Amino acid sequence: MSTFNLRRARLRSGEQLREEVEIALEPFVLGGQEYAPEPAVVPAQLTITKATTGTVFELAFRAGVRGPCFRCLRETVVEESVQAREYQATNPGNDDELRNEYLHDDQLDLTAWARDALALQLPEKILHAPDCAGLCPVCGKDLNEEPHTHDELAGDPRWAALDELRGQL
Repeated sequence: MSTFNLRRARLRSGEQLREEVEIALEPFVLGGQEYAPEPAVVPAQLTITKATTGTVFELAFRAGVRGPCFRCLRETVVEESVQAREYQATNPGNDDELRNEYLHDDQLDLTAWARDALALQLPEKILHAPDCAGLCPVCGKDLNEEPHTHDELAGDPRWAALDELRGQL
C-alpha cells in the first residue's frame, strides 16, 4: 500500500507541494471479473495545495488494466490517463462532501485513491475492439473468429400448448 505522510508537506495557506511518487496499484473486480493494473507500480505526480479553507489534493498518472473483454472474454488491456482531485476542508464538521475519504491521521492513502480514480476513468464496457461480436449465445463460440448462425432452435416443450394456440389464431 502506498501512502503519503502529510506531516512532510508543512504547507501554509497559498503554498503548494509537487512531488513525484510511486503508487502500488491493486487489482479490482469490475462486473464480476478481476482486472489487474499494468504496471503494478506507476509513477505519479502528487500536488498538494493549501488554501485558507482546506487542502486540495491532485493526482496524475497513466496506467492500464488487464482483464477479460466484456463481450468475448478475450484478454484485453485498456490504458488510461488519470487526473484526480480531492478536497479536505480545514473544519469539515459533519459534511461528508468536505472530507477526503483517503485521508486518515495525516496519511493520504494513494493506493486506494489511485485504484478508485482508475476504475472511474475506465470505459463503461471494457472491449478488446469497439466492434467485438461477443460469444454465440447458443454454442458459446467466439463470433469474432467464427461468425455463424444456427438453424431455428427447437422450442421449449413447456410452451408447446401456446405454440398450438398461435397456429389456430
